[in-house]
Amino acid sequence: MTLIVAHLTKSFQNFLAVDNLNFIAEQGEIFGLIGQNGAGKTTTFRMILNLLAPSSGTINWSGQSIHALERDQIGYLPEERGLYPKMKVEDQLLFFGRLRGRSNHELKHDIDHWLERFELTDKRRSLTETLSKGNQQKVQLIASLIHKPRLLILDEPFSGLDPVNAGLLKEAIISLKQKGTVIIFSSHRMDHVEELCDHICLLKKGKSLFSGAIIDLKKQYGKINLTVRGPYSEKELRSLPGVVEITRKKDLFRLRLSSEEEARPIFQALAKDGFIERFSLDYLSLEELFKRKVAGADE
Repeated sequence: MTLIVAHLTKSFQNFLAVDNLNFIAEQGEIFGLIGQNGAGKTTTFRMILNLLAPSSGTINWSGQSIHALERDQIGYLPEERGLYPKMKVEDQLLFFGRLRGRSNHELKHDIDHWLERFELTDKRRSLTETLSKGNQQKVQLIASLIHKPRLLILDEPFSGLDPVNAGLLKEAIISLKQKGTVIIFSSHRMDHVEELCDHICLLKKGKSLFSGAIIDLKKQYGKINLTVRGPYSEKELRSLPGVVEITRKKDLFRLRLSSEEEARPIFQALAKDGFIERFSLDYLSLEELFKRKVAGADE
């Protein structure tokens, strides 16, 4: 199962919301569609869901138009939530599951499973409006996957979740991936994207700035994050050739280098004065890359 988006474009009168977008999301991988607010993520999701018609381009599922995939095989967690506040949790999940063609008998076991997994068993007879924002988010997530979709789209799934519940969600996403669900999700939390995604597409004003494996994006800049611990002053480190920026956190100095090649002469310069307690070279984080590529820090 593979989702292929090719030359996808969507215009609203004189506004170009999505501009010649291309990406592939494959079975067994998690794909991240990321960008600032207004970058075109939700518009793209709505075209995949056939809620909006593309101006041009194609969306194919395993060699056929996405429209050939039954709607009941797609799950969608929108950024704007849509639960019924006066309905009990279990009744709500039964309702959404039956809308997707599953029977009460089929749903009962799965509802029990997901309520237990998300630590909501004691809330099954509670009205949705009485739940915390985080628990409402978990109920909404269960509603998006209770029908066992083959394609699952999650728009800001971590919104409102504390670290413990975010961990439960991550485990669930990985479990669905392992079972073969094609998962696309969008999040402003770059640490979650970096932890979960195999491939990403970076959007800016509807246009793709990068599409591919995260490691390939990192290699474009090289290993220019250098962490150092030792008997050095900030002034001394700042004077080293190739050091563009320096920050200090307790006893650690973090140096941003102009290029990966600058690391060796810096090591040699520091080593000749004695023992180096720590010298660690790494790629930029996805959050740093996001700021450079999407938020315009490179411009």
